[in-house]
Amino acid sequence: MALSENQQKAITELLEKTIRSKLKRYDRETTSMPFLARLIQDSEKISAYSFIHSISTSLGMSIYEQASVIIASERGFECARNYGVGGAISREQRETIQRIVNQLRNKQRVANIQQEIQEVLGASWQGGVFQKSGNIADFYMRKDGQEHFFEIKTVKPNIDVFEKSKTKLLEWVARRRLAVNVHLAFPYNPYHPKPYSRYTEQGLMQPGADLLVGEEYWDFIGGEQTFKDLLVVFDKVGKQFKNELSAKFKQIARQQIDSY
Repeated sequence: MALSENQQKAITELLEKTIRSKLKRYDRETTSMPFLARLIQDSEKISAYSFIHSISTSLGMSIYEQASVIIASERGFECARNYGVGGAISREQRETIQRIVNQLRNKQRVANIQQEIQEVLGASWQGGVFQKSGNIADFYMRKDGQEHFFEIKTVKPNIDVFEKSKTKLLEWVARRRLAVNVHLAFPYNPYHPKPYSRYTEQGLMQPGADLLVGEEYWDFIGGEQTFKDLLVVFDKVGKQFKNELSAKFKQIARQQIDSY
C-alpha cells in the first residue's frame, strides 16, 4: 500500500475527530425550508441532506489540506497548509497576468502553464508592492528540490472561481519571481470514470499540469496507489460511524423544518 500504517492511523484519527465534533456540535441553522419540505415530503431525507452538506463543507475547508500534509510529510517532503507565498506584484506583472487570463477565456490561446509562467517572469517586477489578497496557498510542498503551490477547491466551481484561481496561480509565480509549480487541485473527479470536463473551466487550465484532479493529485503527493488507499481509509471510518450518523439524521428530523 502507498499509505503507511502511520499515515492511515493519522488520517483515520483526523476523520474520527471531525465526525465526532459534527455529531456533538451540529445544529441545523436552517429550520424553515417551506418549498423543499413540500416537494420532498420526507423530513429525515432533508435533515440528512443538511447534515451531509455540513460534513462536505468541513472536508473542503480543512480535511483535504490536513490529509495532504500527513501524506507528503512522511515521504520527507517539506510541506505546509495555509502557506504564505509572500512577495510583491508589479503593475506590469498584473497586466501580463490579466492579458493571459483574458486570452484564455476568449479562446485566443490554448492553456500552456509553462509558457504562461515564462511570460509572467518576463514582465518587470520593478515597483512591485505586497498584495494581501491571494497570498495564501492551501497546500505547499517542496518535492525533488522544486516548489509546488496548490489551490484546493470544490470539484464543480463556476467560471468566476476558475478565473480567480488561474489568476492566483500566476500571481504566485510573480510573487516568487521563479518558475515555481502552481496547481489547482480537486480531491476527486465527479465525472468518473469519464475524464474531468466542466463547462465552466473554459480552457483556462492545462489538465495534468496546473489542473490536477483526484487520483492525479493524491498520487502526485503520495506516490502510486495513494488515492485508492485513501478511499479505503474513508470507507472504514464511514462504516465505523454509520449507526451514529443514522441516529443523528433522525434526531435532526425531529426538529421543525417548516414554520409556514
